[in-house]
Amino acid sequence: MQEVFVSTGFEFGFLFCMRTEHAIDPEVFKPFFNDLPVDPNIKGHYRYRRLSRFRVTEEGVTKLPHGYLFQSKDYNPLVGDIKREFEELNDELANLEMFKAFLLVFRDFCALRPGAEIGVHQIRTACSPHSYGDPAPEGIHRDGTNFVCIYSVDRNNVEGAKTHLYTSRTEEPVFNKTLYPGELVLVNDRKFLHYTTPVHPASEGSGTRDVFVLTSPSLIVDF
Repeated sequence: MQEVFVSTGFEFGFLFCMRTEHAIDPEVFKPFFNDLPVDPNIKGHYRYRRLSRFRVTEEGVTKLPHGYLFQSKDYNPLVGDIKREFEELNDELANLEMFKAFLLVFRDFCALRPGAEIGVHQIRTACSPHSYGDPAPEGIHRDGTNFVCIYSVDRNNVEGAKTHLYTSRTEEPVFNKTLYPGELVLVNDRKFLHYTTPVHPASEGSGTRDVFVLTSPSLIVDF
């Protein structure tokens, strides 16, 4: 386990934290990754994705209306400054108590303000002997939000996909680790850039890497 903090007591105080979240069982989420639509914004048809936004209050977790994902080109030079639309998370997944508990872990650790929005990206990156998958085709980047969480759900016949954190594009990463199922890294997006290396099959055949990426604010805008 690798954990790094600065002094608490002020907004955006922590730097990053890597941990195994024992209260959340990734096995519960695995079946919901088998019907993800292809990401229409990325060439190669190796990335599959759904996206929804939620509001977490003391009364519970509420799924918010459908919207577009929007990032400035300053943060995403590949597909920035355009409105990207994705299919919503499966309602059965969104209603799972384990899924709601996962959002509460993110809320509590980041000390989000009451009623803050959380964007949930459900992403599969596929690869084959003839085609590697790129979890971060935009390269080393920030998302343009306050907090980011990458949670590993499954790795099936893959190598690679090491998560890197940087203080600068010109420096070596300060964090470099493969996230295995049940592990997550929470990142202060104002302080760090992040990147994930490509995936390739560990043996013959194809492979997949399944993750949730959470952001707050959600970066989702209304129609």
